[in-house]
Amino acid sequence: MTATLESPSVGPVKRDPSGFTPVIARRKVTDKLALVLVSAALLIALAPLVWLLVTLIVRGISPILSADWWQFDELHGGAFNAIVGTLQQTLLAAVISIPVGIFVAIYLVEYGNKSVLARFTTFMVDILSGVPSIVAALFIYAVWRTTLGLPRSGFVVALALVLLMIPIVVRSTEEMLKIVPQDLREASYALGVPKWRTIVSIVLPTALSGIVTGVMLAVARVMGESAPVLILVGSTRAINNNPFEGNQQSLPLMMVQQYNNGPDALDKVWGAALTLVLIVAVIYFGAKLVSRLFAPKKA
Repeated sequence: MTATLESPSVGPVKRDPSGFTPVIARRKVTDKLALVLVSAALLIALAPLVWLLVTLIVRGISPILSADWWQFDELHGGAFNAIVGTLQQTLLAAVISIPVGIFVAIYLVEYGNKSVLARFTTFMVDILSGVPSIVAALFIYAVWRTTLGLPRSGFVVALALVLLMIPIVVRSTEEMLKIVPQDLREASYALGVPKWRTIVSIVLPTALSGIVTGVMLAVARVMGESAPVLILVGSTRAINNNPFEGNQQSLPLMMVQQYNNGPDALDKVWGAALTLVLIVAVIYFGAKLVSRLFAPKKA
């Protein structure tokens, strides 16, 4: 026999002889409706991204298929000078900001213990997270050029990019360190391992994949910034391999200049944009591969 239960909200509900209460129709409809809404939201979010990627490939694929694009500078119809400048400026910014950001995050999670310094640091990081790139560029200009009277160069651009990268690295690394189970730390302490060794050998490898993702988000953001390059370094159509002296080109600056040259130069604008996306993608997947190699092995 099938038992019948009375529910004040949904009325009588028949109970299966096995003891399980079947799902009522209203819940099934609600579940299907939620699935449809979530799927529709996903498609709405993906539509502009896919459209942007397809447009970027269609409009920018022609210039980058030429070998001259990767071998020669703008004086000879290529973009090698801008590629070199972008990579050097981003590398300098990453070398400075990534260690600083990771160390700050380690202090906030492992040593801060809600101290006054930790709260003040968190407050300043939150403020820096919302600073526009042009404000960071103007600050570096005021210090480097106006106060110290030093010349413009690619290294000065890197200093402005550091101000934009550090907050992202700190926040992402902090969140990744927080989700590392406390049991891992306590097990290491129980074996007599010092705290610094626990952080290096247990905590950081466990959170490495997420830390790398946050670092790459920071790199992707600063690599496409044009305001610091416009303010802090002069453009040049020739190759400058020295980021500490002289003018230096970058892909964002090249896009701005080529756009100002009129409709005939739009192919180079799209080509530079696609090149920038490809460089970010290569660096991202390379970093993810390295993080997998050094991540803890699963049993």
